[in-house]
Amino acid sequence: MAPESTTLTTRVESGSLYQLEKSQVLKASAALLQHIKSESKRKALESNTKSLLAISDESSDETDAVGSEPVWLVLTTKKHVVDQKRLKPGKIPLPHSLHKSTSSTICLITADPQRAFKDNIAHPSFPVTLASQITRVIGLEKVAKRYKSFESQRQLLSEHDIFLADDRIITRLPKLLGKTFYGGSKRPIPVNLQPYKSKGVAVSTIPKDSGSKVVAPPIQVAKEVETAISCAQVHLSPSTTTSIRVGSSNFTAQQIADNVAAVVEGMVNKYVSKGWRNIRSIHIKGPNTMALPLWLASELWQQDEDVLGEEEAKAVLELANQNGRKRKGKQEEEVDAPQKKTKQTKRVEDTDLSAEMAERRAKLRQQKKESKADVDEDIERERKKKAKKLDPDTGKTRVKTKKVKAILASA
Repeated sequence: MAPESTTLTTRVESGSLYQLEKSQVLKASAALLQHIKSESKRKALESNTKSLLAISDESSDETDAVGSEPVWLVLTTKKHVVDQKRLKPGKIPLPHSLHKSTSSTICLITADPQRAFKDNIAHPSFPVTLASQITRVIGLEKVAKRYKSFESQRQLLSEHDIFLADDRIITRLPKLLGKTFYGGSKRPIPVNLQPYKSKGVAVSTIPKDSGSKVVAPPIQVAKEVETAISCAQVHLSPSTTTSIRVGSSNFTAQQIADNVAAVVEGMVNKYVSKGWRNIRSIHIKGPNTMALPLWLASELWQQDEDVLGEEEAKAVLELANQNGRKRKGKQEEEVDAPQKKTKQTKRVEDTDLSAEMAERRAKLRQQKKESKADVDEDIERERKKKAKKLDPDTGKTRVKTKKVKAILASA
């Protein structure tokens, strides 16, 4: 019996090494789908509760009673793709749309005023099937006024399956909708609702007059909405890992493989600087599965200049160790210095405190003496006054009122 192969990926048979092996992608997709479905059925049999990660899709050819779960492409780069987080997601067209159901409801968030966009969707030239899916058109001002609380935001989130937003106001929605929308899988998808110029380029500036927005023709709006729904969203952040949804468990292995190839090509050509030289690995995974490798880089660096020689590496390590020792010594000094200072100054502080208390007691004694002397003087003064008013013969007070003097004079 031949030994089993332990290799993670297979080498490309012909052409450049910087490309996906189709057979490897198809094999990994089939294995992942089989594992997700078997695990979902097993959990459904053990517990009658429905999976919260299930995605309803009525138009699927395979009707799975357990539901479907998303399939993600995980792309890891050697260096950061962007320096800061982007609020406006990118879009990569997919050969197999992630939203295939014609019964899915769409909420369109537009720039103010919203009436022009509603009239545009109600126009006879707008496709009837797509118009029936767009069940609500709401302006940015109403979103800010009506959906401030978490309860109202959760209610809006549960009422619709897909959320589209005018790309002119897409960067303002995270502040208004918060983690209720941007913490899950129903993030608003940007859509271009502006008319094209003569060369097919959309108008990128917002008119200064907020009362008269430029609205694209109905046919163009329908085309942009269909394109946005069929694209994969790319949320870039300052990190080396990016996850992109490429399908669900009710897709076939070939559909997953086609979407993976389209997303990888779009990422390499549009978003990843230096292309394949900056990609470290590509995997696919489910929400609760291990990541299956599709492509692994043979080198862990982007350019030859990024690799240091032995002497350079030793110099860098010594410098880092010296800086570490210096920082550690400074921290120890900062920690020990206050302790030594308190021990040395403790006796001095105690002597200073005793001297201060003795001085306060002396002042209090002096104040008591002065107050007692003042009281004694006041008592002596009052005694002398009373002595002057007494009659020496009778020993009584010699004070005579005016009435007494008048009586004595008349007698």
